[in-house]
Amino acid sequence: MKEPVIEICELRHTLSGEGSTSGLPVLLVRTSGCNLDCRWCDARYARRPGTRVPVAAILEKARTLRCKTILLTGGEPLLQDEVAAFCSSCIRAGLRVVVETNGSLDIGPVAGRCSVVMDIKLPGSGEFEKMRLENIGLLGKGDELKFVVSTRADFETALDVLDVHPPAPGVGVIASPVHGVCNPADIAAWILDARRELRLGIQLHKYVWPAGEDGCAVDLRA
Repeated sequence: MKEPVIEICELRHTLSGEGSTSGLPVLLVRTSGCNLDCRWCDARYARRPGTRVPVAAILEKARTLRCKTILLTGGEPLLQDEVAAFCSSCIRAGLRVVVETNGSLDIGPVAGRCSVVMDIKLPGSGEFEKMRLENIGLLGKGDELKFVVSTRADFETALDVLDVHPPAPGVGVIASPVHGVCNPADIAAWILDARRELRLGIQLHKYVWPAGEDGCAVDLRA
């Protein structure tokens, strides 16, 4: 079987900043390329071409670092056909794989084989119309659905989406403020007012490393 190769722009040993893995050491694998242009994007550099890397090189780095979790993010990982094979290789090696995806592409290739953290981009992002809302039905226990909120109107849209597309039991639902734009205390109040089983999500890495240099970059040549 041909070894999967993925195109990445960043490989970093860091702490996960969001969701159920928040605060845990991860090997962050950031893929190159994205099909969206979100207004609040904090990783625009991921849109540029990257470097094609075989999965074996990434697995070796995870082993050396004694890191048990691969966080595959972007950009948009699902733009690359080999992502499902990459995830399978990591799982066979005994690693946990978390895939962060933007909600606009079919998550079927990775759903059920790894942990999925799926965004629904809200109107404030400028990309809401591109969301594939039927993906919510593919999320299972342990997966997470994340709404990044910039305004009260965004939050209300998130509630409307949940009314029409309720996730399965065991799927975590997160409302996270756009950092520096929406006050986390406001979202906390809206969650309590809505009386919904939502979790307030804070981007931990932006408080631990406000300058943006989170964790340690990994050199595949070393």
